Amino acid sequence: MAKVIVVDEQRCLGCKSCTIACAMAHCEAETLVEAINAETPPQSRVYVEPAEGTFGVPLQCRHCEDAPCVAICPTEAIYRASDDNPPVLMDRDRCIGCRMCMLVCPFGVISLSRDGKAMIKCDLCIERTEEGELPACVAACPTAALQFVELDDALRQKRREAAARVTAKPEKAQK
Repeated sequence: MAKVIVVDEQRCLGCKSCTIACAMAHCEAETLVEAINAETPPQSRVYVEPAEGTFGVPLQCRHCEDAPCVAICPTEAIYRASDDNPPVLMDRDRCIGCRMCMLVCPFGVISLSRDGKAMIKCDLCIERTEEGELPACVAACPTAALQFVELDDALRQKRREAAARVTAKPEKAQK
């Protein structure tokens, strides 16, 4: 079964540790100082956006089952490695930077690389996850607001939470 990144928005502080970790995981620099001083600074594939009543919510590619970015890419630079629903990946060498994927992404999480040569998006840190590690953003989250879980487990937890809300007894009115 596919693993997904889920966000507990109640735990997110909007600290952007996830964005820094993502940028560092996708650059050649060994240290943050080297990355900052690089000719082309690293770029995150996670976006922390403010939401009503919260500090922010981390957003990244949701690796849609019927991904519109895959369907619209004229050079097939955006693809799945196999049909069993792995992450949606980007082949930078095939990308022509036409921005069509950016326009059709329902989450607005595909962007142009800083060097302007290709689009970039979350790849679920495929090199890390294939080695049994967590995606960089998940590993860096200080409050565990980001979790990398089996989709079935995430859905089961949502059902438990919904059942608890439905069966919760209202507090007795104070007299």
